[in-house]
Amino acid sequence: MARVVKVFRTLRNHWKKSTVAVCLLSYGGHWLYGKHCDNLLRREACLEAKEFGRQIIGSQERLRKATVILNPAASRGKANNLFEKNAAPILHLAGVDFTIVKTDFEGQAKKLIELMEQTDMLIVAGGDGTLQEVITGLLRRPDQDKFSNTPIGYIPLGSHNSISPSLHLLSDNRVNHILLATLSILKGETVPLDVLQIKGETEQPVFALMGLRWGAFRDVASTISKFWYLGPLKTKAAHWLKTLREWPLVREVTITYLPPNLRPPDLPAQKPPRPNLLHRIVRRFKNYWNPPIEEPPKIEEPEKWEERTLSTHELCIHTHNKNPVTRRLYDAMKISAEPDDFTVSEFIAVGSKKEKDPHIFTKASTELEASACMLQLPEGTGGFYNIDNEEYEAMPVEVRLLPRKLNFFISAERRNELLLELQ
Repeated sequence: MARVVKVFRTLRNHWKKSTVAVCLLSYGGHWLYGKHCDNLLRREACLEAKEFGRQIIGSQERLRKATVILNPAASRGKANNLFEKNAAPILHLAGVDFTIVKTDFEGQAKKLIELMEQTDMLIVAGGDGTLQEVITGLLRRPDQDKFSNTPIGYIPLGSHNSISPSLHLLSDNRVNHILLATLSILKGETVPLDVLQIKGETEQPVFALMGLRWGAFRDVASTISKFWYLGPLKTKAAHWLKTLREWPLVREVTITYLPPNLRPPDLPAQKPPRPNLLHRIVRRFKNYWNPPIEEPPKIEEPEKWEERTLSTHELCIHTHNKNPVTRRLYDAMKISAEPDDFTVSEFIAVGSKKEKDPHIFTKASTELEASACMLQLPEGTGGFYNIDNEEYEAMPVEVRLLPRKLNFFISAERRNELLLELQ
């Protein structure tokens, strides 16, 4: 008992050192517990992947080949370590014959994809920038019609992973998120995604999965990280300082757009069986004696462009890929423009919400559906676009929708969750 009293007396007399020691031990214990939980998640995912590797393949079959485009600089240089510790073991255990291609500088992924040979699947390991470079390089190829049928897997390793919530189960644990994304590739279920083709006057087109964003809210969002020292107040501080410097922040833009196209029916997953020989012979004789009447060619009507001038705080042109399993009557992209009559307090409040989800718009916003559009900016307009969270200089552009252009691997569980959201 005397020894216990002595220990407590020592802790009381050296309370500063004791406090620091308790804090360090608590932090260290929490860190070690987190590492232990991550290892348990990796072990469970590896056991699941091992079952795919045990599947028997025929003598004429071969291992699935995959090409992995890895950006080691993503997530502040942690992407390579995240991939090697979490995704690579799962692909190895599942028996996937994959080749890793690492990028060394910005824009290299576009060149690599243009030179890539045919593969069974394409895996992108990185963030929004890496994914945009890959799909841009893929769709710039002369044989893009053939290569666009290659299924694409996405492993979210970047600071921004905008398309990941549409494909994978949501998780606060980053390791678990990467593991679930890798396992969804092995299960082989895919979903078609729309693509936006964005073309300037002189440059080659850029392709995006989520959309284009332009306006005051985008400009403020690009400066929020500079106010890191303000902690949770940094978002409101950035919006408030922007209003002090440049208010009002209204932008003028002229939009010329085409109405959406009727969505064609989905093609059957499997081809119907070929009719028997007798049926084919009878059909040939019938067509010989009573040949079908050829219909005159349809006269294509000229495209009916509509024009509209908007005054707005922010304009966003985006796809419906946020919920890709939605059954839609028309193939269309969405044009959303915020009103121009925000007060300063409303601007700050709306901007704080947009920081969490840029595709949230107020009830008073203008909503248009289109299959293609052209943006005309007033002369002297500067600034930048955000195209899938990548900055591009603002200029007049033409945006066209490529409906259901690419097939991405999706988790079956996430698909079911998205279907439930529609009910």
